[in-house]
Amino acid sequence: MASLDAGADVRPVVVGGRPLTVPEVVAVARHDARVEIDATAAAPMSVARAAVDELAASDRAIYGVSTGFGALATTRIGSASRDALQHALVRSHAAGTGPEVEREVVRALMLLRLQTFTTGHTGVRSEVADRYRAMLNLGLTPVVHEYGSLGCSGDLAPLAHCALAALGEGQVRTSDGDVVPGGEALAAHGLEPLRLAAKEGLALVNGTDGMLGMLALAVHDLGALFTAADVAAAMSVEALLGTDRVFAPELQGVRPHPGQVASAQNLHRLLAGSAIVESHRGEDCSVVQDAYSLRCAPQVAGAARATLQHAADVAAIELGSAIDNPVVLPDGRVESNGNFHGAPVGYVLDFLAIAAADMASISERRTDRLLDPSRSHGLPAFLAGSPGIDSGMMIAQYAQAAMVSELKRLANPASVDSIPSSAMQEDHVSMGWSAGRKLRRAIDALQRVIGIEILAAARGLELRAPLEPGAASTAVVMLLRQSIAGVGPDRWLSPELEQVTELVRRGDVVRAAESAVGPLR
Repeated sequence: MASLDAGADVRPVVVGGRPLTVPEVVAVARHDARVEIDATAAAPMSVARAAVDELAASDRAIYGVSTGFGALATTRIGSASRDALQHALVRSHAAGTGPEVEREVVRALMLLRLQTFTTGHTGVRSEVADRYRAMLNLGLTPVVHEYGSLGCSGDLAPLAHCALAALGEGQVRTSDGDVVPGGEALAAHGLEPLRLAAKEGLALVNGTDGMLGMLALAVHDLGALFTAADVAAAMSVEALLGTDRVFAPELQGVRPHPGQVASAQNLHRLLAGSAIVESHRGEDCSVVQDAYSLRCAPQVAGAARATLQHAADVAAIELGSAIDNPVVLPDGRVESNGNFHGAPVGYVLDFLAIAAADMASISERRTDRLLDPSRSHGLPAFLAGSPGIDSGMMIAQYAQAAMVSELKRLANPASVDSIPSSAMQEDHVSMGWSAGRKLRRAIDALQRVIGIEILAAARGLELRAPLEPGAASTAVVMLLRQSIAGVGPDRWLSPELEQVTELVRRGDVVRAAESAVGPLR
């Protein structure tokens, strides 16, 4: 699996004519790749717009075109007020509150909404799609707030704040990071406020793009992070005088879950040639079986990888979908539907939070074993330079434990909840946005937990000298020692914990291991 940010593809990303991919979402959201609209998108958008214009000029009751929204769907709107209806919708729905959402999430959301525009199922004009393309390329990021989406009828408030910025209202964060009024941000680049036509306001706010954007980013990040977890596990196995025999291919073949097999292959490769492992391979070794946190590492990692694969499959379907209500069909019909319900995305966001919690849990257990002299087979208490005077990594494990406890709370699924809204018209919602928000916190915590295990395992490996670890572990230890000192008198640890977390987050740990043993799975 690729490292988090290694070789990020910053070539232009073309929307329209085909589904987007997870790497493309990451490229635009995180690395500011330029966005282009495929020329083939013009025709289906034009056909769909013509169908909307024809219906908007008629007396037919079309949801969101000639009627109000939500519980107000029975209220008829006269033709003279239908454009004003769209602007009123955006303004009223831009009701988010709380902390500002991360820039990369908002950019992912806007890219995915733009992708849906280009399918020809929303009926928006090309001017609307081009405005989102321009804002992405100019680095104009609408200020979106934490709270406001129930994950049904789309991520309404987050999407509405983006639409509001396109209208020249609300707030925008510029490419320099300054927050300015939306109209000022547009004017600085010679752009006039967008004026909406029939149905366009509804098309701007009615999608699952926020939760899907967070899912795409999570799939990318967890794919690399689970590989980093294998590196951490291998280092701990070495430092704790564990065996690599349990990772043998013939044993994994007895229970051949693909993710388990991949993780075991990684561990087997990472431990190859380790003098530490060889030192206790003989019949005189008194340890019959390693603890579960060592022996079962590929089983837990394999289950997490299977969960991730399911999430990736769901993301792929969603990235090829057009979410709006109503939708314009190829034959010109404009039909109401329920495709805006976020259950498919919300479920897998919750599944991934469970996997992240368990991966952190087993990592913390290995760290605790490294620090406990009664279980570490000869390592000093808390990996301290002078136990008693020095506390070593004692409190770093406390930090791990606190995060693991938090991860368990974050694993409580959001998608099992539902709060009726809009006068009971919208009486079952997905809470998928909430699932995405807590998953992002979970991924951050998992990166930190794995980083602390790597830091502790590196100390343990150095304390096994003169025995030397395998080439992969040696490469990771050398990476750490470029900026983080080894065993010695107690010192301020917080900066070191941040440094190792960043090495995990950037993918440097996995790259170091791969430089010694080749690509990992």
